[in-house]
Amino acid sequence: MPGMDAGLQAHLEGGLTTVAHAWAITRQDGAVLGFTDHDRDLSFDGITFRADTGLSALALSQSTGLSVDNTEALGALSDLSIREDEIEQGRFDEAEVLAWLVNWHDVSQRWLQFRGTIGELRRADGGFQAELRGLTELLNRPLGRVYQKPCTAVLGDATCRFDLTTPGYSIELPIEEVTRSRVFRWEDFGGFDTGWFARGRLEILTGAAAGLWGMIKQDRFEGVYRVIELWEPLRGALEPGARVRIVAGCDKRSQTCRLKFANLINFQGFPDVPSEDWMIAVPKSSGANTGGSRR
Repeated sequence: MPGMDAGLQAHLEGGLTTVAHAWAITRQDGAVLGFTDHDRDLSFDGITFRADTGLSALALSQSTGLSVDNTEALGALSDLSIREDEIEQGRFDEAEVLAWLVNWHDVSQRWLQFRGTIGELRRADGGFQAELRGLTELLNRPLGRVYQKPCTAVLGDATCRFDLTTPGYSIELPIEEVTRSRVFRWEDFGGFDTGWFARGRLEILTGAAAGLWGMIKQDRFEGVYRVIELWEPLRGALEPGARVRIVAGCDKRSQTCRLKFANLINFQGFPDVPSEDWMIAVPKSSGANTGGSRR
């Protein structure tokens, strides 16, 4: 088979085989988990593949061309491997997956069968089912820019180029009060106008929910309290004292980019694109129908 280790190829052709499957999952937060369907742990590439996790995979569908390769992995939820709360928190979303066929008697003989990411995750009755998507899945998405008035960049990304560490655009502080995992209250921390953080991000830096974040729906005052409300609850344990980072929001308008962030040179929208009414304008006898200035 293409790319197969010569030693493993000879082993498979010998008739009596000692092979097993091994999977490595690398999450977006850097955590690496190893699994195998062998009855003993395996170790290679600095990863220990645990045998007591109950993970197994269905047949891998691979093809030539640009069609999407895919398979599914089945497993049992366990505090020692994949926990239900971590799935709920999105810890495994878009995690990288590597799958090998390996000779457990000599782990240097192995073949990388699959490389991709985790797609849809479903859980029920103490188990989970994960869709594994191949590398060609990245080609199965629309490309190119959209001509629209609002900016298409995400604040602080490679196209926006705004430095979110600039003083005055973020603040770090401990949680004082939180309701329903989505409404945070502090005694006014001052220095920021009402609504400054609306459409921004609240990121959890420490505690059990570290690494989670949410989009900010409202930034308002309630008496002496500054209230930051998220669109959706954070799916992790939030304890008073855990530190959070609140980042200023952007409403994608050119005026905001110019006045709030002084970053109009990197604006990724088209504020002067003609409206539909202007584009279907008809000639008129009273004068030139030029449409006039767009500013």
